[in-house]
Amino acid sequence: MSLMLEPSPEQLKSQKVYKEMGLSDEEFAMVEKILGRLPNYTEIGLFSVMWSEHCSYKNSKPVLKKFPTTGDKVLQGPGEGAGIVDIGDEQAVVFKIESHNHPSAIEPYQGAATGVGGIIRDVFSMGARPVALLNSLRFGELDTPRVRYLFEEVVAGIAGYGNCIGIPTVGGEIQFDASYEGNPLVNAMCVGLIDHKDIKKGQAHGVGNTVMYVGAKTGRDGIHGATFASEELTDQSEENRPAVQVGDPFMEKLLLEACLELVQSDALVGIQDMGAAGLTSSSAEMASKAGSGIEMNLDLVPQREKGMTAYEMMLSESQERMLIVVKKGREQEIVDLFSKYDLEAVSIGHVTDDKQLRLIHQSEVVADVPADALAEEAPVYHKPSAEPAYYREFQTMENDIPAVENYKETLMSLLQQPTIASKEWVYNQYDYMVRTNTVVAPGSDAAVIRIRGTRKGLAMTTDCNSRYMYLDPETGGKIAVAEAARNIICSGGEPLAITDNLNFGNPEKPEIFWQIEKSADGISEACKTLNTPVIGGNVSLYNETNGTAIYPTPVIGMVGLVQDIDDVTTQSFKEAGDLIYLLGETKPEFGGSELQKLTYKKIFGKAPELDLATEAEYQEKVLAAIRSGLVASAHDIAEGGLAVAVAESLFGKTQLGADIHLTGEATTQLFSESQSRFLISVKKENQHEFEKLTNAVLIGEVTAGNKLQAFVNNELVLEEQTDVLEKAWKGAIPTCLLK
Repeated sequence: MSLMLEPSPEQLKSQKVYKEMGLSDEEFAMVEKILGRLPNYTEIGLFSVMWSEHCSYKNSKPVLKKFPTTGDKVLQGPGEGAGIVDIGDEQAVVFKIESHNHPSAIEPYQGAATGVGGIIRDVFSMGARPVALLNSLRFGELDTPRVRYLFEEVVAGIAGYGNCIGIPTVGGEIQFDASYEGNPLVNAMCVGLIDHKDIKKGQAHGVGNTVMYVGAKTGRDGIHGATFASEELTDQSEENRPAVQVGDPFMEKLLLEACLELVQSDALVGIQDMGAAGLTSSSAEMASKAGSGIEMNLDLVPQREKGMTAYEMMLSESQERMLIVVKKGREQEIVDLFSKYDLEAVSIGHVTDDKQLRLIHQSEVVADVPADALAEEAPVYHKPSAEPAYYREFQTMENDIPAVENYKETLMSLLQQPTIASKEWVYNQYDYMVRTNTVVAPGSDAAVIRIRGTRKGLAMTTDCNSRYMYLDPETGGKIAVAEAARNIICSGGEPLAITDNLNFGNPEKPEIFWQIEKSADGISEACKTLNTPVIGGNVSLYNETNGTAIYPTPVIGMVGLVQDIDDVTTQSFKEAGDLIYLLGETKPEFGGSELQKLTYKKIFGKAPELDLATEAEYQEKVLAAIRSGLVASAHDIAEGGLAVAVAESLFGKTQLGADIHLTGEATTQLFSESQSRFLISVKKENQHEFEKLTNAVLIGEVTAGNKLQAFVNNELVLEEQTDVLEKAWKGAIPTCLLK
């Protein structure tokens, strides 16, 4: 049975039913003007999802225009399922990141699982074979049963889908902070490989060509999912549970293989994933991008529930479905191809020349609207922006150095902070070795996979320190890009491009919109300086619970090219006698740091400074040293500062230790989070060559003893067994989950 009796066009207007769908009075008036009449229920449904922030980016488009999106290696920038970058030899890398935040807050297992499924489809809809998955997750503190439940279920959902479909989950990042208590962030990234000749786009060209529906049947799950993702969470959000889709990774595996065979056929004209807004977005966008129209007979849509209305079919976000356009007369080839994989391929419409999206149901035209009005011509808003009072206050503060009485205990406490602690509990649930191309597994600065049949590899990472973002969004935006690039460099890769996931609160609040604008300025500047264009991404706004916003969290997903697999470098020290170097200047910078949070239970002050010219120079030098074979290990110095970086470089090598000699103020030297710093180890015989290439400072030596010793101004200030530190670091998250 249908979910409800549909109101008439007059009732829609008089009772303002459209408001429940997320449209404003002004937007309804715009729809009326575009159509020259009152819209019916199905039509207003189409506009409500397509004009949601999630689909139209109506509040964020002015900001997104700031990003550099072109480069000599960019083959496809924003606007398609995923971005594409040339990696030589007629090969390219395809990647994209997307959010599934609100569904994961309501139904964490399926919310996370279908987030993974959706991003995989975005990549193979371009014609690429997915080769790796990453994620970026944010949760509240692990001290409440609800946060622990969300954390465990999200990880299980990611593992369940990725492991079943047979794509390795090779990397990611997780931060824990009270600002995400009610609104976790689940951002999924997929990386694929493609030959240039196989690149496909989601466009409906060729009047008379056939529109086909392939994959799973349509049900009532996920209806209005795009609208749900474009509003704040409240205590009533549990009622939106039906808006969360259910995934089937086994069907997706069949769909993936069928589509990769399909892209080899010259019968295929265009292909697009039915993601947010399902059949509505895929049909409207494919028509609009091609400058054509589409007519569909919804009676032909494969349905898994009885009595579905046109509205329900068009707005369903059932998973594992694609919309394709094929040359007229070639339909049977497609049916035969998909039947090999036990999948349906059904002709449901054709391409027209009138630029309309026309829907027929039970022999009646139930919708007839301009495709461009739904897609390209959705309204765009320039929201008011206001600098928050807290930012002005923080900018006036002097750099505060937290008081540390016991350096060893402080290091132990930092290593047990869930944001720093080992994420082994998480990634041990992921199959990160499936397909046997993984060269560097989770746990180092960036993951690396080999490109079969070549000497090349791909390094990949996700990064964002949202505490810095909150203190200073512009500087934080620069740091997010720079840290991602440092992680790629430390792994022996050259950064290529980024995909971003802009997670923020309600853009209608001027202070939040200011955060969005400023972080985009920082990201743009860093991308220009580091030559990493933005090739696509996702915007997730309205991440608020009962009016309280998350920290601004624009996650950066970055992919780099490893020219020769022999260049692959990891963060762990290799053998006793190797020399330890620090590249970069350490200053008393603790705003937003792990030590500040540990000491004061809050963050304040200025974010660490970042000079992009210095960052670029140091990255170039480190990569040159790695490619010259002079570097044994390399590690980006990030959360927790130098002491944490040294400890992390020893973990997994419990027979090794390190003696570190520093000068200056001890707390700053050990725990400051100053940017543009690298911890590098070098064999003694390479000392002279390495020092000629970089201006790194020799600060110590890898030792044979199972002990970390730190001397500041020739005084021993920290001494602990490596295995004791590692046990604390490894046990922190499992211990939290047992509470």
